[in-house]
Amino acid sequence: MKSLGKNQLQSIKPTWLLAGLAVLAALWFAWNGWQELSSAHVQSRVDAARAASGAEVVNRLQAAVAELEGRRGRLALATALQREDLSSAENIIKGGWDGVEAVEWHDPGLATAYEDPRAFGYGKLGVLELSIQDNASRAAVVMDGGAARLAVAAPVLSDGRVLSVVYVRLPLEQLTGPLSSADLSSNGYLALRQGRHNVFERGDTSLAGTAEFGAVPVPGTRMRVVSAAPAGNGGSMLTSFLLAGLCLAVGAGALLQPHLKFARRKAGDEDEAPAVADGPTLAELQASGQLKAPPPEEEGKPAMQKPPMPPVPGMPEVPRAVLDRSIFRAYDIRGVVGKTLDEETARLIGQAIGSVMHEQDARSIVVGRDGRLSSPRMAAALIDGLRRAGREVIDIGEAPTPVTYFAAYHLRAGSCVSVTGSHNPPDYNGFKIVIEGETLAGDAIQNLYERIAENQLHTASEPGLASKRDIAADYINRIAGDIQIERKIKVVVDCGSGIAGAIAPQLLEAIGAEVEPLFCEVDGNFPHHHPDPSDPANLQDLVNVVQRVDADLGLAFDGDGDRLGVVTKSGEMIYPDRLLMLFAADVLERNPGACVIYDVKCTGHLAMHILRHGGSPLMWKTGHSLIKSKMRETEAELAGEMSGHFFFRERWYGFDDGLYAAARLLEILSSRGETPQEVFDTLPKGVSTPELKIHVEEGRQYTFIEEFLARAKFEGARIATIDGLRADWPDGWGLVRASNTTPVLVLRFDAKDEDALRRIKEAFREQLLAVDGSLHLPF
Repeated sequence: MKSLGKNQLQSIKPTWLLAGLAVLAALWFAWNGWQELSSAHVQSRVDAARAASGAEVVNRLQAAVAELEGRRGRLALATALQREDLSSAENIIKGGWDGVEAVEWHDPGLATAYEDPRAFGYGKLGVLELSIQDNASRAAVVMDGGAARLAVAAPVLSDGRVLSVVYVRLPLEQLTGPLSSADLSSNGYLALRQGRHNVFERGDTSLAGTAEFGAVPVPGTRMRVVSAAPAGNGGSMLTSFLLAGLCLAVGAGALLQPHLKFARRKAGDEDEAPAVADGPTLAELQASGQLKAPPPEEEGKPAMQKPPMPPVPGMPEVPRAVLDRSIFRAYDIRGVVGKTLDEETARLIGQAIGSVMHEQDARSIVVGRDGRLSSPRMAAALIDGLRRAGREVIDIGEAPTPVTYFAAYHLRAGSCVSVTGSHNPPDYNGFKIVIEGETLAGDAIQNLYERIAENQLHTASEPGLASKRDIAADYINRIAGDIQIERKIKVVVDCGSGIAGAIAPQLLEAIGAEVEPLFCEVDGNFPHHHPDPSDPANLQDLVNVVQRVDADLGLAFDGDGDRLGVVTKSGEMIYPDRLLMLFAADVLERNPGACVIYDVKCTGHLAMHILRHGGSPLMWKTGHSLIKSKMRETEAELAGEMSGHFFFRERWYGFDDGLYAAARLLEILSSRGETPQEVFDTLPKGVSTPELKIHVEEGRQYTFIEEFLARAKFEGARIATIDGLRADWPDGWGLVRASNTTPVLVLRFDAKDEDALRRIKEAFREQLLAVDGSLHLPF
């Protein structure tokens, strides 16, 4: 037998390689097919476990709810409670009910629970509130007795009056037992979830993030049973096996091909191919000069450099101005230009801010201004003062207040001042101040006054540098990069000729909205209406245009863009406390148990709504600076005020931003199948008044509140005095507080129905006039 030639051996080697690769590919496809087969089997077992355990969890929870529902309606229970025979009442609830660990009785106003909600338990308080609100037995998993428990609560009534609210504690195993015993594959995952919290889970917890598909909801609760199985490779099992066979066939053909060729050559079908002549190597080509190396770079050539910055000329001394202390307010500095505020005062304020920064070793500060006629002069004088103190100033020009706040983060300055009169009349102006992330308020504002009055101002040996920067595009891109609405929503945007008009339409278009601008030209005279969306009278033009262009929604911003107002196509004004309900439910889906802060002017429904969605409600004083300080203290994810300030720490920076709040609102509405009006109609709503104002002499608002706190009596109400006086009854509440920005008393009333609202108003009328009979009450 004739042996193979050298060239023939060389031709066989690649076929061995091809055959080997084909076999490896076949094994890989076969392994994929086996994996898909195994994954399908695991998925089938996991789905069956989820369905069976989910159905059993639903049955067990509904049985517990039905048990309490039947017992709370017994006449003997109401009789025992009326006689204050709690022992007999407890026996009626516990008798024959297996597993009951504890029974508690709570007054309908939940006064004891609200004395210290954290110690009482937010979850426990939430299920009690929910049962009262729905007048039915309700269940939830709560922390009680140091561990998670199944809680069932219901009001006990007699002749339509709530005698008490019964709370029953059951072992969590009543719900989790079906999941513990479920036939689950070792590499599957099964869990009982309430909101975003895993009440119970077993299996491969790394699959938790993919477990929501096909969840079994537990009706009447926020619970559901979820599961997950390891993901396959995403291919078809049959396709993988077919490809494996095909690769084997290719490999076999490759091995046979050289032998077939040799057989043909042996028979004289073709000549042996000539050997390929060896050519010069790369080194030989370079040595012969046929291939030249690239020329070396020139040495000594200087690199391109930026031109040096020009020196900043010295600044002349400016005489101290006479200050009006009244402009140094609770949340910011604000006065009437030409009367209580002028350029020299602005310069001194700038130097005082710079002096505080000097003591904190803070170098850079951002300055932005609104569209008022006096703002360019006020900003220039402020910058002059900041530079005298040696601070480096980044001037971003005309910008809404939240854009100035954003710039402090984005440019890593840490400090900023917004020159703005906010929603005040055109002749007002002022300063909102942040130093090293802290918004100045209260004593910090007063300290600026004292520093100026006592001439404790730092003067640097050389003035600080100043530069200009346009930040609007960065702001829009930052928000649009995170928020893109799922479906087109048509909105009318009313900026009231304030500075928000320079950016709001572009921002909302960037996230996918269809925008109809209204009064978006910036005009410091505010020729159309006052830029204050908290006053319903200022929203009438917006309502008319929304209806005329058939828009889905109307959005309004105040003079500096940090507050948001909303109207629907029907003309309804959606109060900010109801918007906060919508924001809270969304944020708590991703952050269960998070703290949500609201001010004393918000509806009583809000706390219960936050509790129902697994959050921790906290009522606090009114004022953007005070709210931001409390957010830092509590690490709250969200806060809001009745005035329309919204503060998002989740996905944002925690400052009040009406523009960003509008984007988040459209994001939520676009993800729902209902119209915006239908979404808002699902939120709890009673009857309420807008903010009512009683004008008094400057300073009288504070002394009046002191007298009112000392003398007012409200029988049967839970009293809160963190900011004025708020009296809460089971069916509504009333509030009177001193404004920190204008000489007025601010009132608001909210109730379950008109009768309750009238009763609460009358109670406040009586107490207000008892303190000062000369008051002109607006209700």
